[in-house]
Amino acid sequence: MTRVAALAMFASLALAGCSDDGGRRDSATAAIISGVMTVTPSGDAPTTTDAPTSTDATTDATTAPATSEASAVDDTSGGAGPKFDIGETPDGGPPPEPKACLKVDLLFVVDNSASMKDEQDNLVASFPGFVEEIQLQLEDAESLHIGVVSTDKYEGNQDPCDGVLGGLITQTDGSNSSNAYCGPYVSGLRFMTEQDDLATRFACAAQVGTSGDSDEKPLQAALRALGPQLAMPGQCNEGFVREDALLVLVIITDEEEDGSSGDPPDWFSEIVALKGGVETNIVTLALIGPENPECASAAEIAYRIIEFAEMFTYGSIGQICADSFQPFFHDAISVIDQACENFMPPG
Repeated sequence: MTRVAALAMFASLALAGCSDDGGRRDSATAAIISGVMTVTPSGDAPTTTDAPTSTDATTDATTAPATSEASAVDDTSGGAGPKFDIGETPDGGPPPEPKACLKVDLLFVVDNSASMKDEQDNLVASFPGFVEEIQLQLEDAESLHIGVVSTDKYEGNQDPCDGVLGGLITQTDGSNSSNAYCGPYVSGLRFMTEQDDLATRFACAAQVGTSGDSDEKPLQAALRALGPQLAMPGQCNEGFVREDALLVLVIITDEEEDGSSGDPPDWFSEIVALKGGVETNIVTLALIGPENPECASAAEIAYRIIEFAEMFTYGSIGQICADSFQPFFHDAISVIDQACENFMPPG
């Protein structure tokens, strides 16, 4: 049998099966087979042939073409006839990129020695703009934890954290302090979140006063605050540090770091270990007496803190004697944002 005759027989048999379908067509199938053309002898113009979408009769395999423009597949959708394989159905494209850090833990280490009144006032005034910019810039961030510690064993804190180095401050006492109970916080624990009235709550906790020890220990206080001992259930800093959060450490002091044990490489190694060994999951902001300070007579150059901060990929140093901390915090937002974009989730 010639190819022309075979095609003609296939068409006639297929049309016979369409006598009771009312001329209905499966739109997807019709679109595919509408372009199939019968081949006519030389000299005749090719014509398009409508083909059925279902049949009530079984066609003998010997009457079908050896090859087909579309292949039938089993109908598992409950339809009456064969379906035509048009290839894989396009999906929605590649999965979306995972979001950057969704959580941020901010720890403020505030010097509470006798020379820090103006600097604490400056911090309180600059903080609302800082946290607002964080919330605007880090739009994917779903949760903030914000805590404050002093640079000594703070005696004005609420029991049982009174006199505990690195214990998050919920109550202040002493000269030039807010002299108030700063909670309760919405978290139910000893740290603030985005659900608190942060301008009010932070102003209370950060105004730690100036009755503290002149032998400041900012790095030792930070390491204690972030360590596992105070994170235990029922302890001062329970729930504050999260493994899957970007850590932003803010150190504010007008003195050199002479009180903490160890040296800058030791502090660096310990704090990185506390964050699972991922150094880039930490941002370090230091408001200190930098080299060539604007107010050399009012701030001691903190060489050891400078060395520590400069070890971090995301480290930034600002002037403790600046008229406002707002420009420093504004510039730090881009550093935090970059660290957040490159955040490496644990595991």
